[in-house]
Amino acid sequence: MSTLVKQALAGLRLLLVLTVVTGVLYPAGVWAVSRLPGLHDNAEAVNTTLVGVAREGDGWFHLRPSAATLPASGGSNKSQVNPDYDRVVADRRTEVARREGVAEDRVPQDAVTASASGLDPHISPAYADLQVPRVARERGLSERWVRKLVAEHTSRRGLGFVGEVTVNVTALNRALTDGG
Repeated sequence: MSTLVKQALAGLRLLLVLTVVTGVLYPAGVWAVSRLPGLHDNAEAVNTTLVGVAREGDGWFHLRPSAATLPASGGSNKSQVNPDYDRVVADRRTEVARREGVAEDRVPQDAVTASASGLDPHISPAYADLQVPRVARERGLSERWVRKLVAEHTSRRGLGFVGEVTVNVTALNRALTDGG
């Protein structure tokens, strides 16, 4: 048997083995681990605040809108010069202003522009602040106490200048559920 045929057969065997390992065994293993009890409840990842968990109703803080069709993650190809994009953003601004009882010019940008992945749990402090009166009213809590919770779930800039100041909505809503 020639060296070329031996090398081709070795490459083919390696291709088959790697196809089985990376295309069958690994995905099956990930799927099996995801089904273990205690990793998620009601389709919500537990013991993590790294993923945005949207809650329905006015008694919860809302995440940024999502450009993804969950459970998949992925963005939209519409840019800021697309008329459809402008219409969607304007509709979102009107809806948020109505829900929060404020003028449209008070609605922060992150309340109306989508998160590409739909997985980001963070919003701006301005958007969280806008939602405090509604959440407090719906839950029968004082605004002062809800603002304290928001402050506790607000991250600061790394080293004082790296990144943005954000509020983790997943952690904040869990704190509301747990009573603080």
